[in-house]
Amino acid sequence: MSLLIAALRSLVFYVLFYGGSALLVVASVVAVVARRAWLRGVVARWGQWHLWCVRHLLGIDVVMDGAVPDMPVLIAMKHESFFEAIDTPRLFAFPAVFAKQELFGIPGWGRSARIYGLIPVARGDGAKTLRQMLALAKQRVAEGRPLIIFPEGTRVEHGAQPGLQAGFAGLYKLLRLPVVPIAVDSGRAYHHVVKRPGRITYKVGETIPAGLPREEIEARVHAAINALNAQPSFLKADPEAAAHRA
Repeated sequence: MSLLIAALRSLVFYVLFYGGSALLVVASVVAVVARRAWLRGVVARWGQWHLWCVRHLLGIDVVMDGAVPDMPVLIAMKHESFFEAIDTPRLFAFPAVFAKQELFGIPGWGRSARIYGLIPVARGDGAKTLRQMLALAKQRVAEGRPLIIFPEGTRVEHGAQPGLQAGFAGLYKLLRLPVVPIAVDSGRAYHHVVKRPGRITYKVGETIPAGLPREEIEARVHAAINALNAQPSFLKADPEAAAHRA
């Protein structure tokens, strides 16, 4: 596909997806005021709308290799673009995501995110921040919700393998939950101003038990979330070759 066509498709994506997102932010504010139970449905529709735009406007296929076990777990996910952050409400059932504190300052969205149950991460506050995150995380687990964390702490380019943030091992130790690592290679297709057609794959790693030493849990999670970095191609997936569509 020529760069011009890809640019035009990306432009249509930006207009339709973000235009629709603005309407859904308004809907989330209305839900918070009128009936908070509606908020979960609004957020789920946002994820579904995003996937529709990704598939039909950008020509990106999304596949899931593996499945997350149906039990309380801490899901540790690679973070290469906004794609997986936006996709989590669709991918998991009512997830509680650890998100940067700055995002909660977005008008309308920030208040809705708190009420939905996202967990703010304020870097640089040390033990105080960890205690606050731990309290909220335990509350979400008690509600039966999966916890989602991006242990690298921020988006990284595809192929980059930075170390994990120190807070991840602390949460793992204190929450005493198994960890499900998930690799994702969204950066190659999605993390560009002009987005590229192709395929984004989620690869679910082996569940890691609770209670491991810090060095071991960090090493195992780091290896698992980077499992897709060596894949040579992100060309359009063969539907029969993919494990199953996400």
